[in-house]
Amino acid sequence: MKKLIKRLLPVVCLLALIAGTTVYAAADDTILKGVSIGGVDVSGMTRDEASRALDAYTQRVSAQTVALMVGSETVEAKLSDFGLAWSNKDVLDEAIGIGRVGNIVKRYKEQKDLQHSGKTLALEWESDKALVKSFVEEQCTKYDQEAQNASLTRENGAFNFVAGKQGIELDVDASVQAILDYLDTGLTDENAEAKVELVTRITEPEGNAEQLANVKDLLGTFTTSFSSSGADRSKNLKSGAEHIDGTVLYPGEAFSTYETVSPFTEENGYAMAGSYLNGEVVDSMGGGICQVSTTLYNAVLRAELEVTERSPHSMIVHYVELSEDAAIAGTYKDFKFINSTQYPVYIEGYTTSDKKITFNVYGKETRDSNRTVTFESVKTSETPAKTILTENGGLPLGHKSASKGSTAYTAELYKVVKVNGVETERTRVNKSSYRGSNRVVTYGTAGDPVLSENLRAAIALQDEALADANVAAANAAAAAAAPPPAEP
Repeated sequence: MKKLIKRLLPVVCLLALIAGTTVYAAADDTILKGVSIGGVDVSGMTRDEASRALDAYTQRVSAQTVALMVGSETVEAKLSDFGLAWSNKDVLDEAIGIGRVGNIVKRYKEQKDLQHSGKTLALEWESDKALVKSFVEEQCTKYDQEAQNASLTRENGAFNFVAGKQGIELDVDASVQAILDYLDTGLTDENAEAKVELVTRITEPEGNAEQLANVKDLLGTFTTSFSSSGADRSKNLKSGAEHIDGTVLYPGEAFSTYETVSPFTEENGYAMAGSYLNGEVVDSMGGGICQVSTTLYNAVLRAELEVTERSPHSMIVHYVELSEDAAIAGTYKDFKFINSTQYPVYIEGYTTSDKKITFNVYGKETRDSNRTVTFESVKTSETPAKTILTENGGLPLGHKSASKGSTAYTAELYKVVKVNGVETERTRVNKSSYRGSNRVVTYGTAGDPVLSENLRAAIALQDEALADANVAAANAAAAAAAPPPAEP
């Protein structure tokens, strides 16, 4: 019997060893006491209970704020703004397995370790990079400080140099990575006064005193009159000129008149005045601003800068020749140009007490002194206003009123270059089309049925002379029927 036991003992030990390497030593799937995940004690919890505990912990962590430092500015964000979540779901299996998985020696050691010092497993975090980038772009880039280019002022006919200032620009991609790095490390539900320094870079201003010293020559000038304008329209022209005055454009830099003079509000110096809308004159805020853009257009043409966008008015204007105008309207009509010279240019704009507006373009003159540039407006078609006769049954016989009407035109503008007085170049600058408006004549037809019918017949024939004869007959009949004046 003893011999049999000796023979079976190794087999029994082997079976015990095999049994000791089963995945779980007991059917109980709760986490042993002393196990924590991140900052959460999950002792005695099932997998689902531990998962819910970590979710609740994540909500507490996500509710915390972090200060994003943009230079001297601070932007506060909740961690939930970045889609924060815990990511290592397999940590639950690891927690359940402590002291329960492995051979008997391993299990025993882990259980003893738990009793003495416990075991903390790492909680890993993930965030949504797209949400982080969106937050940075929307909330942090607003603190960018654009570099202020070196500039000029003009006083008493002399230019004064104004030094530029450096700017600060947020490096969005690097800042996003800085936030992601912070979110990847050491988050708890007690992150007091957390800060992340976002990445900025210095932007240098353009221009220097040497460059701007080249601005001394008058390249182009133009003046128009607004002598017939009322106070509000005059105010608009003055405000528009002031918004443009002092502009410095470096080589290759573009200029938009609309962007420079808008918005058209009282706060920005504008008032209600007449302007063109769909071929009619209506009051609008900033009415008359097109005379500002038109005057500037002609100065720019004479400076021979590159015009990139120009539109005519819907109807002709009377302060310049045909095709010399440049309308602005919302964002669909603008006057734009580029400093196409090799040197900076300075734009001076002002109005005078005798109601004139002037723009001067200064820069460095590189053109031949024997070369002159002029511009010629050429009318290519003219369509007189059409007369339309209409009736109004609410007005008495004998009434006649008429709108003014306007002529439609097409025109072209030509640039003429002469050297030593001899024409060397003639180039078409633009083509323009101006709509006309009908002359509408309205007759009253309320009164004698016979006379009214005769007048309607003349209106139907669109015969103004016949209609006027009927009006005269109606007036004569009315005069004959009137009682004689009382004797004094």
